[in-house]
Amino acid sequence: MESTKKVALVIGAGDATGGAIARRFAKEGYVACVTRREAAKLEPLLEQIRNAGGTAQGFGSDARKEEEVVALIEKIESEIGPIEVLVFNIGANVPCSILEETARKYFKIWEMACLSGFLNAREVARRMVARGRGTILFTGATAGLRGAANFAAFAGAKHALRALAQSMARELGPKNIHVGHIVVDGAIDTEFIRTSFPERYALKDQDGILDPDHIAENYWYLHTQPRDAWTHELDLRPYMERF
Repeated sequence: MESTKKVALVIGAGDATGGAIARRFAKEGYVACVTRREAAKLEPLLEQIRNAGGTAQGFGSDARKEEEVVALIEKIESEIGPIEVLVFNIGANVPCSILEETARKYFKIWEMACLSGFLNAREVARRMVARGRGTILFTGATAGLRGAANFAAFAGAKHALRALAQSMARELGPKNIHVGHIVVDGAIDTEFIRTSFPERYALKDQDGILDPDHIAENYWYLHTQPRDAWTHELDLRPYMERF
């Protein structure tokens, strides 16, 4: 008999967007299953969710390794409950001049930002199609729409992730699987932005950078859309961001 627990799996649940998405789904009664390569780094997020009355479980997993992905999805599906929502949220935004880029790093960025998206989405989609329902959401970026100087590797990977999302949406939509791609276009309220780009972070009080909780609200919105009006691609940016 299928478990009554509903699972939202967030691959790449960092301290900002991924964590906010996990908290948002946990607030609605979903078991937030969250992953990072180092499980210990998930403890603050797990504590936040549990202190708020939610349910969460953390997993250390390398999303680039097929055998680890297969084992992770099987463990969640067999021991916790059906994955109703998959959010792929791994970043890999590493700038480098094309003149200095190495094959090893270029390939690693593609593995992180694209291959891991394919591996996780494929495994989850197999279960969702069998059940006849589900939502798969990919976190994209401006780099998935256009390449910028010094971001050839990241742009290539994000373009590929966007193409993956489009192909999956066209194949799986008729099977009642909602596949969405969210373009996050702008600086996010994170420690990285605060310390590395203080001039951008200074715009926080003017709503000039993205609030992770507001981003998360849009992921929940996509998941709860009626299927007669599904959105495939949604772009989010501060009102003052140029595009």
